[in-house]
Amino acid sequence: MTQQPNRLRPFYENIAFERDDNTMILNFGPQHPSAHGQMNLILELQGEEVKKARPNIGFLHRGIEKMAENMIYNEFLPTTDRMDYINATSNNYGFALAVETLLGIEAPRRAQAIRLALLELSRVCSHLFFLSTHALDVGAMSMMLYPFREREYALDLFEEYCGARLTHNSIRIGGVPLDFTPEWIAQCEAFLDHMPKQIEMYDALLKENRIWRMRLENIGIIDKELAMSWGVSGVMLRASGVAWDIRKEQPYELYKEVKFDVPVTDTCDCYGRYRLYIEEIWQSIKLIRQALEIYKDTPPELMANAPEYISASKEELMTQNYSLMRHFVLVTQGMRPPKGEVYVATESPKGELGFFIASDGDPYPRRVKVRGASFFHCGILEDLLVGAQLADVVSIIGNTNVIFGEIDR
Repeated sequence: MTQQPNRLRPFYENIAFERDDNTMILNFGPQHPSAHGQMNLILELQGEEVKKARPNIGFLHRGIEKMAENMIYNEFLPTTDRMDYINATSNNYGFALAVETLLGIEAPRRAQAIRLALLELSRVCSHLFFLSTHALDVGAMSMMLYPFREREYALDLFEEYCGARLTHNSIRIGGVPLDFTPEWIAQCEAFLDHMPKQIEMYDALLKENRIWRMRLENIGIIDKELAMSWGVSGVMLRASGVAWDIRKEQPYELYKEVKFDVPVTDTCDCYGRYRLYIEEIWQSIKLIRQALEIYKDTPPELMANAPEYISASKEELMTQNYSLMRHFVLVTQGMRPPKGEVYVATESPKGELGFFIASDGDPYPRRVKVRGASFFHCGILEDLLVGAQLADVVSIIGNTNVIFGEIDR
Protein backbone atom coordinates (compact mmCIF):
# COMPACT_ATOMS: atom_id res chain seq x y z
CA MET A 1 0.00 0.00 0.00
CA THR A 2 1.55 3.32 -1.13
CA GLN A 3 1.81 6.14 1.33
CA GLN A 4 -0.27 9.22 0.50
CA PRO A 5 1.74 12.43 0.11
CA ASN A 6 1.37 15.11 2.76
CA ARG A 7 -0.50 17.82 0.89
CA LEU A 8 -0.02 20.35 3.70
CA ARG A 9 3.76 20.13 3.68
CA PRO A 10 4.38 22.74 0.92
CA PHE A 11 2.19 25.23 2.80
CA TYR A 12 4.14 24.90 6.02
CA GLU A 13 7.49 24.81 4.25
CA ASN A 14 6.75 28.22 2.74
CA ILE A 15 6.11 29.85 6.11
CA ALA A 16 8.36 27.85 8.42
CA PHE A 17 11.04 29.75 10.31
CA GLU A 18 14.71 29.01 10.76
CA ARG A 19 14.64 28.56 14.53
CA ASP A 20 16.70 27.42 17.47
CA ASP A 21 15.72 24.33 19.45
CA ASN A 22 14.65 26.41 22.45
CA THR A 23 11.90 28.29 20.60
CA MET A 24 8.31 27.24 19.92
CA ILE A 25 6.05 27.84 16.94
CA LEU A 26 2.53 28.93 17.93
CA ASN A 27 -0.39 29.21 15.52
CA PHE A 28 -2.59 32.12 16.57
CA GLY A 29 -5.85 31.56 14.72
CA PRO A 30 -7.22 31.34 12.11
CA GLN A 31 -10.41 31.47 14.21
CA HIS A 32 -9.14 33.57 17.08
CA PRO A 33 -11.73 36.25 17.95
CA SER A 34 -9.06 38.91 18.40
CA ALA A 35 -8.01 38.54 14.78
CA HIS A 36 -11.10 40.58 13.69
CA GLY A 37 -11.68 38.10 10.91
CA GLN A 38 -9.91 35.00 9.68
CA MET A 39 -6.15 35.35 10.13
CA ASN A 40 -3.50 32.79 10.92
CA LEU A 41 -0.68 34.50 12.81
CA ILE A 42 2.38 32.27 13.06
CA LEU A 43 4.51 33.22 16.06
CA GLU A 44 7.94 32.00 17.05
CA LEU A 45 8.22 32.30 20.82
CA GLN A 46 11.16 32.17 23.17
CA GLY A 47 9.43 31.73 26.46
CA GLU A 48 6.70 34.41 26.43
CA GLU A 49 8.54 36.73 24.04
CA VAL A 50 7.74 36.90 20.32
CA LYS A 51 10.89 36.47 18.25
CA LYS A 52 9.25 36.31 14.80
CA ALA A 53 5.73 36.89 13.50
CA ARG A 54 4.15 36.07 10.16
CA PRO A 55 0.57 37.15 9.34
CA ASN A 56 -1.03 34.61 7.02
CA ILE A 57 -4.07 36.09 5.26
CA GLY A 58 -6.42 35.01 2.49
CA PHE A 59 -9.06 33.07 4.41
CA LEU A 60 -11.82 35.55 3.45
CA HIS A 61 -10.72 36.15 -0.15
CA ARG A 62 -13.73 36.69 -2.43
CA GLY A 63 -12.15 38.22 -5.52
CA ILE A 64 -13.88 41.59 -5.14
CA GLU A 65 -11.47 43.41 -7.44
CA LYS A 66 -11.93 40.80 -10.15
CA MET A 67 -15.70 41.00 -9.69
CA ALA A 68 -15.45 44.75 -10.35
CA GLU A 69 -13.95 44.05 -13.77
CA ASN A 70 -16.95 41.91 -14.69
CA MET A 71 -19.66 44.32 -13.54
CA ILE A 72 -20.84 47.66 -14.86
CA TYR A 73 -19.94 50.54 -12.57
CA ASN A 74 -23.31 50.96 -10.87
CA GLU A 75 -23.62 47.20 -10.48
CA PHE A 76 -20.37 46.98 -8.53
CA LEU A 77 -21.19 49.78 -6.07
CA PRO A 78 -23.14 47.59 -3.57
CA THR A 79 -20.28 45.08 -3.53
CA THR A 80 -18.03 47.69 -1.91
CA ASP A 81 -20.21 47.44 1.23
CA ARG A 82 -18.66 44.03 1.90
CA MET A 83 -15.07 45.21 2.24
CA ASP A 84 -14.92 47.18 5.48
CA TYR A 85 -18.37 46.00 6.52
CA ILE A 86 -18.23 48.11 9.69
CA ASN A 87 -18.05 51.23 7.55
CA ALA A 88 -19.92 50.60 4.31
CA THR A 89 -20.54 54.27 3.52
CA SER A 90 -16.83 55.13 3.15
CA ASN A 91 -16.41 52.23 0.70
CA ASN A 92 -19.42 53.36 -1.34
CA TYR A 93 -18.19 56.93 -1.34
CA GLY A 94 -14.59 56.10 -2.25
CA PHE A 95 -15.61 54.14 -5.32
CA ALA A 96 -18.31 56.64 -6.36
CA LEU A 97 -15.88 59.56 -6.06
CA ALA A 98 -13.29 57.71 -8.15
CA VAL A 99 -15.85 57.05 -10.90
CA GLU A 100 -17.03 60.66 -10.78
CA THR A 101 -13.42 61.81 -11.16
CA LEU A 102 -13.08 59.53 -14.17
CA LEU A 103 -16.29 60.94 -15.65
CA GLY A 104 -15.38 64.55 -14.86
CA ILE A 105 -18.63 65.24 -12.99
CA GLU A 106 -19.44 66.59 -9.53
CA ALA A 107 -22.32 65.82 -7.20
CA PRO A 108 -24.73 68.70 -6.38
CA ARG A 109 -24.07 70.70 -3.24
CA ARG A 110 -26.98 69.18 -1.31
CA ALA A 111 -25.79 65.69 -2.18
CA GLN A 112 -22.31 66.64 -0.93
CA ALA A 113 -23.79 67.84 2.37
CA ILE A 114 -25.70 64.58 2.77
CA ARG A 115 -22.58 62.60 1.92
CA LEU A 116 -20.52 64.49 4.50
CA ALA A 117 -23.09 63.85 7.23
CA LEU A 118 -23.33 60.14 6.37
CA LEU A 119 -19.56 59.71 6.13
CA GLU A 120 -18.94 61.21 9.55
CA LEU A 121 -21.86 59.34 11.09
CA SER A 122 -20.36 56.15 9.69
CA ARG A 123 -16.99 57.15 11.18
CA VAL A 124 -18.65 57.47 14.58
CA CYS A 125 -20.17 53.98 14.16
CA SER A 126 -16.79 52.52 13.21
CA HIS A 127 -14.95 54.14 16.12
CA LEU A 128 -17.62 53.04 18.60
CA PHE A 129 -17.25 49.50 17.29
CA PHE A 130 -13.48 49.76 17.79
CA LEU A 131 -13.83 50.94 21.39
CA SER A 132 -16.21 48.09 22.20
CA THR A 133 -14.28 45.24 20.61
CA HIS A 134 -10.83 46.48 21.64
CA ALA A 135 -11.91 46.82 25.25
CA LEU A 136 -13.41 43.34 25.11
CA ASP A 137 -10.19 41.93 23.63
CA VAL A 138 -8.19 43.39 26.49
CA GLY A 139 -10.67 42.21 29.12
CA ALA A 140 -12.91 45.21 29.90
CA MET A 141 -16.13 43.30 29.35
CA SER A 142 -18.66 45.85 30.62
CA MET A 143 -17.24 48.55 28.32
CA MET A 144 -18.53 46.67 25.29
CA LEU A 145 -22.16 47.37 26.18
CA TYR A 146 -22.05 51.16 26.24
CA PRO A 147 -20.50 52.13 22.86
CA PHE A 148 -22.59 49.40 21.23
CA ARG A 149 -25.71 51.06 22.63
CA GLU A 150 -24.87 54.40 20.97
CA ARG A 151 -23.82 52.60 17.81
CA GLU A 152 -27.31 51.09 17.62
CA TYR A 153 -28.80 54.59 17.74
CA ALA A 154 -26.55 55.63 14.85
CA LEU A 155 -27.49 52.52 12.88
CA ASP A 156 -31.13 53.44 13.42
CA LEU A 157 -30.39 56.63 11.49
CA PHE A 158 -28.89 54.67 8.61
CA GLU A 159 -31.85 52.32 8.58
CA GLU A 160 -34.21 55.29 8.55
CA TYR A 161 -32.32 56.81 5.63
CA CYS A 162 -31.68 53.86 3.32
CA GLY A 163 -33.33 50.79 4.87
CA ALA A 164 -30.23 48.88 5.96
CA ARG A 165 -28.11 48.86 9.10
CA LEU A 166 -24.79 47.15 8.35
CA THR A 167 -24.04 46.87 4.63
CA HIS A 168 -26.04 49.96 3.76
CA ASN A 169 -25.70 51.30 0.22
CA SER A 170 -26.23 54.99 0.88
CA ILE A 171 -24.20 56.63 -1.92
CA ARG A 172 -24.71 56.71 -5.68
CA ILE A 173 -22.37 57.59 -8.53
CA GLY A 174 -23.22 61.24 -9.13
CA GLY A 175 -24.92 61.94 -5.81
CA VAL A 176 -27.16 60.24 -3.26
CA PRO A 177 -30.37 58.20 -3.64
CA LEU A 178 -32.53 59.98 -1.06
CA ASP A 179 -33.01 63.32 0.62
CA PHE A 180 -33.06 63.88 4.36
CA THR A 181 -36.46 64.26 5.93
CA PRO A 182 -37.18 66.80 8.72
CA GLU A 183 -37.77 63.86 11.05
CA TRP A 184 -34.37 62.36 10.18
CA ILE A 185 -32.59 65.64 10.83
CA ALA A 186 -34.35 65.98 14.20
CA GLN A 187 -33.34 62.44 15.17
CA CYS A 188 -29.76 63.06 14.07
CA GLU A 189 -29.52 66.29 16.06
CA ALA A 190 -30.91 64.48 19.12
CA PHE A 191 -28.22 61.82 18.68
CA LEU A 192 -25.51 64.49 18.44
CA ASP A 193 -26.81 66.12 21.64
CA HIS A 194 -26.79 62.72 23.36
CA MET A 195 -23.23 61.73 22.42
CA PRO A 196 -21.01 64.15 24.46
CA LYS A 197 -22.22 62.83 27.79
CA GLN A 198 -21.66 59.25 26.60
CA ILE A 199 -18.12 59.96 25.39
CA GLU A 200 -17.32 61.40 28.82
CA MET A 201 -18.63 58.17 30.33
CA TYR A 202 -16.32 56.09 28.09
CA ASP A 203 -13.43 58.23 29.30
CA ALA A 204 -14.48 57.72 32.91
CA LEU A 205 -14.43 53.96 32.39
CA LEU A 206 -11.10 53.71 30.58
CA LYS A 207 -8.95 56.83 30.50
CA GLU A 208 -7.51 56.54 34.01
CA ASN A 209 -8.25 52.85 34.54
CA ARG A 210 -4.92 51.51 35.80
CA ILE A 211 -5.39 48.03 34.28
CA TRP A 212 -6.33 49.52 30.91
CA ARG A 213 -3.30 51.80 30.96
CA MET A 214 -0.95 48.99 32.00
CA ARG A 215 -2.18 46.89 29.08
CA LEU A 216 -1.83 49.71 26.49
CA GLU A 217 0.87 52.19 27.55
CA ASN A 218 4.29 51.56 25.99
CA ILE A 219 2.82 48.56 24.13
CA GLY A 220 2.86 48.26 20.34
CA ILE A 221 5.33 51.10 19.75
CA ILE A 222 5.24 52.38 16.15
CA ASP A 223 7.76 55.18 15.73
CA LYS A 224 7.62 57.60 12.82
CA GLU A 225 10.18 55.72 10.72
CA LEU A 226 8.42 52.37 11.11
CA ALA A 227 5.05 53.94 10.32
CA MET A 228 6.35 55.63 7.18
CA SER A 229 8.22 52.55 5.96
CA TRP A 230 5.10 50.36 6.18
CA GLY A 231 2.80 52.95 4.64
CA VAL A 232 0.35 53.05 7.54
CA SER A 233 -2.26 55.79 7.59
CA GLY A 234 -5.14 57.18 9.60
CA VAL A 235 -4.92 56.98 13.39
CA MET A 236 -2.01 54.53 13.13
CA LEU A 237 0.08 57.24 11.44
CA ARG A 238 -1.18 60.21 13.46
CA ALA A 239 -0.38 58.41 16.73
CA SER A 240 3.25 58.33 15.57
CA GLY A 241 3.40 62.11 15.43
CA VAL A 242 2.62 62.58 11.70
CA ALA A 243 -0.22 65.08 11.19
CA TRP A 244 -1.55 63.61 7.95
CA ASP A 245 -5.27 63.50 7.22
CA ILE A 246 -6.41 63.37 3.60
CA ARG A 247 -9.49 65.41 4.49
CA LYS A 248 -7.10 68.27 5.38
CA GLU A 249 -4.12 67.71 3.10
CA GLN A 250 -6.03 66.79 -0.07
CA PRO A 251 -9.60 67.91 0.72
CA TYR A 252 -12.44 66.63 -1.42
CA GLU A 253 -15.97 68.00 -1.80
CA LEU A 254 -17.18 69.91 1.29
CA TYR A 255 -14.14 69.09 3.43
CA LYS A 256 -12.63 72.21 1.85
CA GLU A 257 -15.21 74.36 3.66
CA VAL A 258 -15.81 72.78 7.06
CA LYS A 259 -13.70 73.37 10.16
CA PHE A 260 -12.25 70.54 12.21
CA ASP A 261 -9.03 69.60 13.96
CA VAL A 262 -6.75 66.63 13.28
CA PRO A 263 -5.84 64.97 16.62
CA VAL A 264 -2.17 63.94 16.76
CA THR A 265 0.04 62.39 19.43
CA ASP A 266 3.66 61.28 19.57
CA THR A 267 3.24 58.55 22.21
CA CYS A 268 3.43 55.96 19.39
CA ASP A 269 1.76 53.32 21.59
CA CYS A 270 -1.59 51.56 21.87
CA TYR A 271 -2.85 54.00 24.49
CA GLY A 272 -2.14 56.99 22.24
CA ARG A 273 -4.05 55.39 19.39
CA TYR A 274 -7.00 54.70 21.68
CA ARG A 275 -7.02 58.38 22.72
CA LEU A 276 -7.06 59.51 19.09
CA TYR A 277 -10.12 57.40 18.33
CA ILE A 278 -11.94 59.13 21.19
CA GLU A 279 -10.87 62.56 19.95
CA GLU A 280 -11.95 61.77 16.39
CA ILE A 281 -15.49 61.04 17.57
CA TRP A 282 -15.64 64.61 18.94
CA GLN A 283 -14.46 65.97 15.59
CA SER A 284 -17.00 63.88 13.65
CA ILE A 285 -19.83 65.26 15.78
CA LYS A 286 -18.63 68.77 14.94
CA LEU A 287 -18.51 67.91 11.22
CA ILE A 288 -22.02 66.41 11.16
CA ARG A 289 -23.44 69.58 12.70
CA GLN A 290 -21.73 71.70 10.02
CA ALA A 291 -22.98 69.38 7.27
CA LEU A 292 -26.56 69.78 8.48
CA GLU A 293 -26.18 73.56 8.49
CA ILE A 294 -24.87 73.53 4.92
CA TYR A 295 -27.70 71.18 3.91
CA LYS A 296 -30.37 73.64 5.03
CA ASP A 297 -29.11 76.30 2.60
CA THR A 298 -28.87 74.17 -0.55
CA PRO A 299 -31.29 73.65 -3.48
CA PRO A 300 -32.97 70.21 -3.59
CA GLU A 301 -30.73 68.54 -6.17
CA LEU A 302 -29.47 65.04 -5.35
CA MET A 303 -27.87 63.77 -8.58
CA ALA A 304 -25.46 65.32 -11.07
CA ASN A 305 -26.88 66.52 -14.37
CA ALA A 306 -24.92 64.32 -16.79
CA PRO A 307 -27.41 62.48 -19.06
CA GLU A 308 -24.64 60.53 -20.79
CA TYR A 309 -23.67 58.85 -17.51
CA ILE A 310 -26.39 59.47 -14.92
CA SER A 311 -30.09 58.62 -15.16
CA ALA A 312 -32.52 61.54 -15.15
CA SER A 313 -34.82 62.27 -12.23
CA LYS A 314 -37.91 60.17 -11.66
CA GLU A 315 -40.13 63.04 -12.82
CA GLU A 316 -38.28 63.24 -16.13
CA LEU A 317 -38.39 59.47 -16.58
CA MET A 318 -42.17 59.55 -16.20
CA THR A 319 -42.71 62.46 -18.59
CA GLN A 320 -39.94 62.36 -21.23
CA ASN A 321 -39.56 59.42 -23.55
CA TYR A 322 -35.92 60.14 -24.40
CA SER A 323 -34.93 60.18 -20.72
CA LEU A 324 -36.65 56.84 -20.20
CA MET A 325 -34.83 55.32 -23.19
CA ARG A 326 -31.45 56.53 -21.94
CA HIS A 327 -32.24 55.22 -18.45
CA PHE A 328 -32.97 51.80 -19.94
CA VAL A 329 -29.60 51.80 -21.74
CA LEU A 330 -27.69 52.89 -18.62
CA VAL A 331 -29.30 50.18 -16.50
CA THR A 332 -28.97 47.31 -18.96
CA GLN A 333 -25.68 48.17 -20.71
CA GLY A 334 -23.99 50.58 -18.34
CA MET A 335 -22.29 53.92 -18.86
CA ARG A 336 -19.25 54.31 -21.10
CA PRO A 337 -16.74 56.52 -19.31
CA PRO A 338 -13.84 58.10 -21.21
CA LYS A 339 -10.57 56.24 -21.57
CA GLY A 340 -8.09 56.90 -18.81
CA GLU A 341 -6.82 56.03 -15.37
CA VAL A 342 -7.60 57.60 -12.00
CA TYR A 343 -6.58 57.04 -8.40
CA VAL A 344 -8.69 58.74 -5.76
CA ALA A 345 -7.87 58.49 -2.05
CA THR A 346 -10.25 59.27 0.81
CA GLU A 347 -9.85 59.22 4.59
CA SER A 348 -11.81 56.25 5.90
CA PRO A 349 -12.00 55.48 9.65
CA LYS A 350 -9.15 52.97 9.20
CA GLY A 351 -6.93 55.26 7.14
CA GLU A 352 -6.32 55.88 3.45
CA LEU A 353 -8.87 54.13 1.25
CA GLY A 354 -7.98 54.51 -2.41
CA PHE A 355 -9.56 53.27 -5.63
CA PHE A 356 -7.60 52.91 -8.86
CA ILE A 357 -9.72 52.55 -12.00
CA ALA A 358 -8.41 51.95 -15.52
CA SER A 359 -10.97 52.49 -18.28
CA ASP A 360 -10.86 51.56 -21.96
CA GLY A 361 -14.14 53.36 -22.62
CA ASP A 362 -16.20 50.20 -22.13
CA PRO A 363 -19.08 49.65 -19.67
CA TYR A 364 -16.75 47.40 -17.67
CA PRO A 365 -13.53 48.74 -16.12
CA ARG A 366 -10.35 47.17 -17.41
CA ARG A 367 -8.81 47.19 -13.93
CA VAL A 368 -9.96 48.07 -10.43
CA LYS A 369 -7.48 48.10 -7.57
CA VAL A 370 -8.33 48.97 -3.97
CA ARG A 371 -5.82 50.40 -1.54
CA GLY A 372 -7.22 49.32 1.84
CA ALA A 373 -5.59 50.65 5.01
CA SER A 374 -6.12 47.39 6.91
CA PHE A 375 -3.78 45.52 4.56
CA PHE A 376 -0.82 47.68 5.60
CA HIS A 377 -1.84 47.67 9.26
CA CYS A 378 -1.86 43.89 9.17
CA GLY A 379 1.52 43.67 7.43
CA ILE A 380 3.21 45.83 10.05
CA LEU A 381 2.53 43.09 12.62
CA GLU A 382 5.57 41.30 11.16
CA ASP A 383 7.77 44.00 12.73
CA LEU A 384 5.47 45.33 15.44
CA LEU A 385 5.04 42.06 17.35
CA VAL A 386 8.74 41.21 17.54
CA GLY A 387 9.86 41.68 21.13
CA ALA A 388 6.31 41.80 22.49
CA GLN A 389 5.01 39.47 25.16
CA LEU A 390 2.47 36.85 24.13
CA ALA A 391 -0.15 38.41 26.43
CA ASP A 392 0.21 41.71 24.52
CA VAL A 393 -0.33 40.20 21.07
CA VAL A 394 -4.11 40.36 21.47
CA SER A 395 -3.95 44.01 22.61
CA ILE A 396 -1.77 45.02 19.67
CA ILE A 397 -3.88 43.25 17.03
CA GLY A 398 -7.09 44.76 18.41
CA ASN A 399 -5.47 48.18 18.55
CA THR A 400 -4.57 48.12 14.85
CA ASN A 401 -8.33 48.02 14.14
CA VAL A 402 -8.00 45.84 11.04
CA ILE A 403 -11.00 44.35 9.25
CA PHE A 404 -10.23 41.33 7.12
CA GLY A 405 -13.00 42.00 4.65
CA GLU A 406 -10.87 44.96 3.56
CA ILE A 407 -7.68 42.86 3.45
CA ASP A 408 -8.90 39.74 1.64
CA ARG A 409 -10.26 41.27 -1.53
